[in-house]
Amino acid sequence: MRKNGPIALVFHTLVILFVLAPLAIVVLVAFTPDETLTLPTHGFSLRWFRAILDYPDFISAFFNSVKLAFLSATLSLAIALPAALAIGRMHFPGRGMLNGLLLSPLVIPSLVLGIAFLRFFALIGVTGSFVWLTIAHIIIVTPFMMRLLLASVAGLERSVEHAAASLGADPWTTFKRITLPMIIPGITGGWLLAFINSFDELTMSIFVTSPQTVTLPVRMYMYATESIDPMMASVSALVIVITAGAMLLIDRAYGLNRILVGHHG
Repeated sequence: MRKNGPIALVFHTLVILFVLAPLAIVVLVAFTPDETLTLPTHGFSLRWFRAILDYPDFISAFFNSVKLAFLSATLSLAIALPAALAIGRMHFPGRGMLNGLLLSPLVIPSLVLGIAFLRFFALIGVTGSFVWLTIAHIIIVTPFMMRLLLASVAGLERSVEHAAASLGADPWTTFKRITLPMIIPGITGGWLLAFINSFDELTMSIFVTSPQTVTLPVRMYMYATESIDPMMASVSALVIVITAGAMLLIDRAYGLNRILVGHHG
């Protein structure tokens, strides 16, 4: 394979800088001692990070988002895994309709979904319920889970399963010892993608959260409409650091290349 030339390397470098520049600016602004969002700053200060402790709504919203994202991703996996195995390996009436149904939230704008959920929840009298907020998030993250699981199932080597069955392994043992380890990259990647999308979801969540179930993106949006101080940047910087740390731990423990591209090297 021919290596990238100087022009390609410059282009890729510029793309990476273009993507990372907003994150770097947010982190720099988070350390400003000034009262407003300014860059360049007049020195560095931790005042806006300490200010988060005086605003407990951000802390409770963060834990709401983590709990919501964890539940949404886990329950979505419980739904998407058997569906992906059935769709990817079997032929049955309604197979295409089931696949289209599970992937359909991808083509519906979040604004439309938010209004629809708001109207539906109001009709059945569950507005502001954390359980129904979780169900709404499951619906919007399941397509991301499905896409990675279907890709893993499509690349599954069936001959190994047939060999296990011919040696007397029952279906559950074959799934647990053969199938599951082979699709772990898709499961892990799908769960991470679902978790991130649930954690970051703003547009739909604005319509269906209540004061008791406000998520971090919604809280940040609400705060940004009331104030222009750099505390928003400090909260964003902490989220960036936590996300980067989590990705680093996953990479050291498992390997991001195995999760994202299914490399088993």
